[in-house]
Amino acid sequence: MSDFQAIADRVEIEALRGEFTDAVMMRDRARLASLFTPDGVLRMPNIPAEQIGREEIRAGGERLQAQWDFFVQNTHPGTIQLDGDTATGRAYMQELARTLDGRQGLNFAIYHDRYQRTPDGWKFTERVYEVRYLDTTPLAGSAPRPAEPATESATN
Repeated sequence: MSDFQAIADRVEIEALRGEFTDAVMMRDRARLASLFTPDGVLRMPNIPAEQIGREEIRAGGERLQAQWDFFVQNTHPGTIQLDGDTATGRAYMQELARTLDGRQGLNFAIYHDRYQRTPDGWKFTERVYEVRYLDTTPLAGSAPRPAEPATESATN
């Protein structure tokens, strides 16, 4: 593999990881599922949850996201080990969340990843979510609420 191809593969895999976080944050479950191979697996032992295949991943995302008051996920660069048309890697996460039933917290986690080059670009074959730190102390902040529409008296 050329140095140029290795650089391109690393950039594409980083973009894939960024797309995952964006799909989660935008609650775009169909896009989230499309980032996996057809038989891809998303495992979250701490939740606990395991979804196999795109349809289960989409439906699992829908179930989790339906519970959120708010959720913020930040992905930090990790490692990538290339091996031809496959690769492994880790991505580091920081998350803030509050569910509709009042559970809340801050956590730091790692995604342990396996990737596959496909005709549609790099895809996840497996993501395993490992929580490394969890703080369930009540969060001091809150998600901003939509602004009230301006009334005529407020605009005059």
